Order: sequence, then structure tokens, then C-alpha cells
Amino acid sequence: MARSVYSEITPEMEALADLCVKNGKIDPELYAKYDVKRGLRDINGNGVLTGLTDISEIRSSRMENGVKIPCEGQLFYRGYSIEDLVRSMPSDHSFGFEVTAYLLLFGELPSKEQLDGFIKQLSFYRTLPTNFVRDIIMKAPSGDMMNTLARSVLTMYSYDDAPDDISIPNVLRQCIQLIAIFPLLSVYGYQAYRHYHEGKNLYNRRRSLPPPKIFCVFCVPINSSPRWKPRCSTSRLCCTQSTAAATTPRSQHMSCRPPARIRIPPLPRHSAL
Repeated sequence: MARSVYSEITPEMEALADLCVKNGKIDPELYAKYDVKRGLRDINGNGVLTGLTDISEIRSSRMENGVKIPCEGQLFYRGYSIEDLVRSMPSDHSFGFEVTAYLLLFGELPSKEQLDGFIKQLSFYRTLPTNFVRDIIMKAPSGDMMNTLARSVLTMYSYDDAPDDISIPNVLRQCIQLIAIFPLLSVYGYQAYRHYHEGKNLYNRRRSLPPPKIFCVFCVPINSSPRWKPRCSTSRLCCTQSTAAATTPRSQHMSCRPPARIRIPPLPRHSAL
């Protein structure tokens, strides 16, 4: 891709950058004098306490005889070790993403009924505004996936009828909606990156799957497993062409996914505080 003239570093810009460096220095001793933390670390490299949470915890050290000793990092979600959570999932890891999202949001592992209801909520919100992919993702592709996701999330503000309502129900609705559309944003963003930055074809043909396989852009291969049967009214045209899928009523997709068959065994829970 040709580099834009507006992205080039000119000699004039180099000179201005040198001027910024010359007149923008701060004496390092002032940080100690006024006890100013450098980012999220103090002068000894210890983490700075910025708040309290019981949502997640990272353990990177342990205390032995009053001495802090580095250890292999451990990650906890709501007091549950992430390793225990992974081991407790079914062998095919079905709905592991949904279970973990529910745990982070609501602080407890879901029952079967709670998980079914949460999956239906995600299915309902798993759609993007009309022409969003074309206007936001395809017309200004980025070489950085995090940039694509951040830009897409910020743009969703313009499509929200209550973006500034900070009541708990509305913020929760926004969170669930973002959780539902992040996979769509990731897939579309990556395909745009492959096409514009790597010269790949937007048509992604999976040769390992003999036709006719029915796919639904809102979930997963419907008939890729004997226990998964197409129970929605989506046609093959809907499930293979995103333009048609975007116009299909969401209610037709809400039964695409099989009922949750997951049982989380009792897991040891640790206090984060």
C-alpha cells in the first residue's frame, strides 16, 4: 500500500521534534521530591494501588518469611482460578466464553437456566447496524486489530439511543451488547486487514468442508455435529451471504444454537480482598 504524503516525516517535522525534546525535559529528582509515581509503578518497581475490585486478581509473587518472592503468575476471575475454570469446561469447550462472561458480570457461575437465558440475550444483540461493516470497517481498514475494535466501539456510541444513561440496567445492556458483537467486529476487521494489507481474497472458502454445509454468521456451523440440527428458518443464502443475513430478523437466529449442555463442578474460590 502506497504511503500517504501526509504520513511522511519531513525535515521540518524532525526539527520541531528536537525542539519539543529540548524544552520538554523534567528533572528525574523531582519525582522523588514530590513522591510522583511513574505510571503504575513506584520508584522501587512495586505496583501502585489505584482501586479495589473483586472481579479479577493477578498474583505474581508470594510472601515467605516477610519477603516478597516472584512466582509463576496466577489469574483469578471472581475468586476462581482461570486454570480451574478451563479444566471444568466440557471437552469441546462449548459455551466456555459465555460462562466466563456471565461469571465476570454477575459474580457467580450460572445455572443451566441462567446460562440459557444469557445465551439468548447475546444472540439477540449479536447484530451490527445497517451498513456498519461497509462504512466503518471496510472503508477505513487498519493494520492494527485493537485499533479496529476501539474505533468500532467508539462509533457504536452514535447508534445508541441512550449512550449517556449511566443507570445500572442501561450500562449492563451496553456491556452485553458489546460482548455479543465483539466476535463480529473481530472477524470482519481481520478479513478487511487480510484483504487490504495482505492482498487476500475476501471470499473465504473452506475446502475441508464438503458442500452443502449450512453456516450461520450469527453463530457456528449448524450441521457440523450430529447433535446440532438446523432448527431456525434461515436459508442457505442467509447463512452464506452476510448481506442477506444482515436483513434476516434476529428472532430467526435465536434458536440456531443448541441448548446449553454444561455443568460446572464445584470449584475452590479465593477471596481477592
